[in-house]
Amino acid sequence: MILDSKIPDGPLAEKWSKHKFNLKLVNPANKRKYTVIVVGTGLAGAAAAASLAELGYNVKAFCFQDSPRRAHSIAAQGGINAAKNYRNDGDSVYRLFYDTIKGGDYRAREANVHRLAEVSVNIIDQCVAQGVPFAREYGGLLDNRSFGGAQVSRTFYARGQTGQQLLLGAYSALNRQIYEGKVKMYNRHEMLDLVKIDGEARGIVTRNLITGEIETHAGHAVLLCTGGYGNVFYLSTNAMGSNTTAIWRAHKKGALFGNPCFTQIHPTCIPVTGDHQSKLTLMSESLRNDGRVWVPKSREVAARIRKGELKASDVKEEDRDYFLERKYPSFGNLVPRDVASRNAKEAVDDERGVGGSGKAVYLDFADAIKRLGKAAVEAKYGNLFDMYYQITDEDPYTQPMRIYPAVHYTMGGLWVDYNLMTTIPGCYALGEANFSDHGANRLGASALMQGLADGYFVIPYTLGDYLATIGPKPIDDKHPAFAEAKKAVEDNVKKLLSLKGTKTVDEYHRELGNIMWEYCGMARSAEGLTKAKGLIAELKEDFWKNARVMGINEELNMSLEKAGRVADFIELGALMVEDALQRAESCGGHFRVESQTEEGEALRNDDEFAYVAAWEYTGDNQPENLHKENLVYENVKLTQRSYK
Repeated sequence: MILDSKIPDGPLAEKWSKHKFNLKLVNPANKRKYTVIVVGTGLAGAAAAASLAELGYNVKAFCFQDSPRRAHSIAAQGGINAAKNYRNDGDSVYRLFYDTIKGGDYRAREANVHRLAEVSVNIIDQCVAQGVPFAREYGGLLDNRSFGGAQVSRTFYARGQTGQQLLLGAYSALNRQIYEGKVKMYNRHEMLDLVKIDGEARGIVTRNLITGEIETHAGHAVLLCTGGYGNVFYLSTNAMGSNTTAIWRAHKKGALFGNPCFTQIHPTCIPVTGDHQSKLTLMSESLRNDGRVWVPKSREVAARIRKGELKASDVKEEDRDYFLERKYPSFGNLVPRDVASRNAKEAVDDERGVGGSGKAVYLDFADAIKRLGKAAVEAKYGNLFDMYYQITDEDPYTQPMRIYPAVHYTMGGLWVDYNLMTTIPGCYALGEANFSDHGANRLGASALMQGLADGYFVIPYTLGDYLATIGPKPIDDKHPAFAEAKKAVEDNVKKLLSLKGTKTVDEYHRELGNIMWEYCGMARSAEGLTKAKGLIAELKEDFWKNARVMGINEELNMSLEKAGRVADFIELGALMVEDALQRAESCGGHFRVESQTEEGEALRNDDEFAYVAAWEYTGDNQPENLHKENLVYENVKLTQRSYK
């Protein structure tokens, strides 16, 4: 298989504009003859569905929540990047492009990232026009704040509710098209398979989560906008319903999976408190603008804090180690997420962690409150401080927050070309569901940027090129391929419901998460990954023997829902471990203990690993084939990342 990324020729800054002109168009009268299926209604999905319907296409939109408003995009807190340079501090499209390439540790495509930086400036205008209440300065201009991995202020925000406000903007645009009759919305439907006819995507199979009915839906193209797969680790900042099923089933139908082991560990999460937890809570990275990260310099002081003999306020200034400021003076507490996370783990591994478990570091706002006043800090972060207080019963205005890294985002996903099409013609992946823009580590506030860029400003152009090529020939679900796919889904449902063992699905999910975190998390080794392969194989075999799935199909059955998702997570986990094992380098948030500098920093191997790993499914319990898309850098120089 030859991977054709379809990157346009010409200078980097002109590629997207020239490409748009060269794409085929569908005239307005013909658009109404096409039906497009959009799976997922977060920022990428809602933006795509609304935009395509506005253009005149007929859209079928699906989400497993009871409302598109519950998509996990709503949970994003800190902001969205855009190269507006409102602060006149040296920002530009090229600087955003460069920061994103560098932040991803040179493992993303130049052309895709530059396009993302280009359209970022349009996203803000679009959202303001929709009424998104971005924070404003005293004079009424949009405010910015800084985020990790950048030395300029380019992050637009709405207090700590940016994702919610952006999603409401996209949701309002989507609702308008539902009212106009151009979008048919299917809530509480989960995609369980992709339907192909003559090798091209022509529909999906879904399960109605209320009635259990297995349904088929036909379309001229399928857009997968279903988010990431961080819940493969069980404990993550993702909503509990977030899963991999849609893209994994597409992968098993022929869509290559790009860089599956590339997952992001977020440095500012509320630490784990026990085995009772089913998810973790994110605290926005924006807090690192004013909060200072530290641990005690000595193990003895840290031990006394863990025992409750000392409070953070009892530790003298000279006995504190502000380790990010000490090690990275140019960026300080605003180093990228992978650097902040790895250094927090090193402090804890050195027995200088705080909190009851010892797996936490401090994020301290005392200096900011002294410098700015409590009212100013509250205006910036009040809802975040309140959320922390509600969860921990600790007041961050009077004592430091306790934070620790946790799984947050996945940079891997379905491999797509420049047009966002997977290796299955007619099947596209947008937002976090694809691999394309973040390399080995996503900079903060870039997820919202990518989701809206793909939905509002990329897919409306690139999809038309494909539809104009295939023509508006009617498609319905009477084709034998739909019956075949539906039968396969029904058989899989029956197989899951036949499991009457002794262990719950949640137990298997937790076991998988422990394996993934221990051996395929922040630090990895060939020995640990090899062990993980065997453990996951044993777990998969045991799942299909001893799992217990309750109830029947013809009802609301969350046990059945979870079982299908966990079965997919187990298979994906095996591929993630295989991908991590073959990538014998440290890059971004993926630290191979065998590959580090003398100072303990991540050491890339560009001669051997400057490529996208794209995996091809070959059958159940069969090893997947690895294909490589070599990454060519013509506009940036590959260098060892430094934030010092």
